[in-house]
Amino acid sequence: MNKTKRLLIVLLVLAVAFGFLFPSIEWYYLTPKEDQTLALGSRETIRDQATRLARVELAALNEYVSAKPDDVLPGTFAALVDRAKVAYKDLGMKRPDAWTADAVLAAYDGDADVLKELEDIQRQEIMKTKNLHGNAVQLGLDLSGGMSVVIRADLDALAEKLGHSLSLSEREEAMERAMDVLNGRIDKFGLTEPVIRRQGEDHIYIEIPGAADPDRINSIIMGRGRLAFHIVDIDATNLLLQYLASNPAGINADLTLADPSVLPEGLVVRRLYKKDAYGLDEWTGDYVVITEAPGLDGNYIESADSSSDQITGQPQVIFTLTAEGGELFYQLTSANIGKPMAVVLDDKVRSVATIRDAIQTNGSISGFSYDEAENLKVILRSAALPVELVVESQQSIGASLGDDTIRQGANAMIIALAAVFIFMLIYYKGAGINAMVAQVLNLYLMLSILSAFNLTLTLPTIAGFVLTLGMAVDANVIIFERVKEELALGKGRRAAVEAGFAKAFWAVMDGNITTIIAALFLAQLGTGPIQGFAVSLAIGNMSSLFTSLFVSRLIFDYGTDLGKKETMSISWRIK
Repeated sequence: MNKTKRLLIVLLVLAVAFGFLFPSIEWYYLTPKEDQTLALGSRETIRDQATRLARVELAALNEYVSAKPDDVLPGTFAALVDRAKVAYKDLGMKRPDAWTADAVLAAYDGDADVLKELEDIQRQEIMKTKNLHGNAVQLGLDLSGGMSVVIRADLDALAEKLGHSLSLSEREEAMERAMDVLNGRIDKFGLTEPVIRRQGEDHIYIEIPGAADPDRINSIIMGRGRLAFHIVDIDATNLLLQYLASNPAGINADLTLADPSVLPEGLVVRRLYKKDAYGLDEWTGDYVVITEAPGLDGNYIESADSSSDQITGQPQVIFTLTAEGGELFYQLTSANIGKPMAVVLDDKVRSVATIRDAIQTNGSISGFSYDEAENLKVILRSAALPVELVVESQQSIGASLGDDTIRQGANAMIIALAAVFIFMLIYYKGAGINAMVAQVLNLYLMLSILSAFNLTLTLPTIAGFVLTLGMAVDANVIIFERVKEELALGKGRRAAVEAGFAKAFWAVMDGNITTIIAALFLAQLGTGPIQGFAVSLAIGNMSSLFTSLFVSRLIFDYGTDLGKKETMSISWRIK
């Protein structure tokens, strides 16, 4: 392969690496701290902030209508102007000559419509920043501060409860449902972007960045959701709606009526909720009257999944009940065919579907979109924890400790790199510059790979990088010594470089491949800090192979052609 092709390959690799690394650069160096804080907040915080900013922008827009109705809107409203252009096109309206406040507002039906559009613009901007964080290099708990919890799922107690040993599929299903529950609960309580992952066979590891209250976390983890099926009383719901139409204040915040006689005994009022654009529960504004006593408790659900009806193609949720639950559900559904049934989670109506046939052990619910079907599937699977969860350990780490660790880790990498540079320059003279360039590119590639795979940067990961910087220069040392031997035999620069790289190739490959194999075994068998160290070590060795065998050779070849010299500065003993 000629030099031009190799140069193009190097430039292509560097460009791709920059593309991988840019989200991290943009997040950590180009995104303001206040935007980072908001993006890392809970969905409730993001929703509240988007609404507040939208109201501020709407007030500013109305000021323009009053003070400068004929002036073109400034760039701060560019996003709204773009939305207005689309609205004009969709409505078949003639576009104005200038996008003034009046012209923009003409595309919407009142302030409420404009506010909704402004909030959507703010939400997309904040979520864009949040997604940027997801694509950047993540800082581990030891660097960012926060709280870690290790939870054990008591599978033995579950086996005792069921009366038989758990099969592999049953154990996996139990752990998967426990993960679903924990994901929903921790997000529901508005905590910042948690990390929840399986650890071993029956453990779950949770990382919660930032300040967290241990007591509150434990209450979230150990709490139980209440899910049940209730029959909807359509006649009573219509009576309630008629009553509220003439008495808007006739219902309290706790859903009790000012006139209890409106509803018959044994019925209660609940709100109907759906997921909003932020993935949070949003009241639709509708009330549903259901039976006070549940027809079936969610504890009887064994499994749930979503699919499409083979005949209609419509989304549906298929669920399986225990034998006892199947008998109870059959009695409930056979007595209420044609009536709507509500799925109620923590006193919130999450779904309403009509009972078309009697359902026993296996049943399905349909009549909603694919997103709603997926949501209902998670709700049913998260009805109650299949296993008891035991908090085995928890640890809190202050953010200040994380800042100190980052600073110390960065200093360690800089010192290590500087020490390597000084040694190579002193011992190998001009060729040491070649090694320096290779090491800088090696560090650049390591960080870009870390960003590309959304890996987490922890203290052991930094240690792996520091060790790699020291080990990676070994390849340069082997190659340089081989080149020196060829020069000592009287060969010219070009021939010495070619022979030196050829003879050093397998020695370099063997040394790095064996290290990579060991690192991969450590990554597979180890957990936590050991795994992070092993991954960074493997990444560093793979990138160092490219820089030492490919980039260094390219630098030598171009140096030979540009300098047009048969000698090279590589040793104090060779002139």
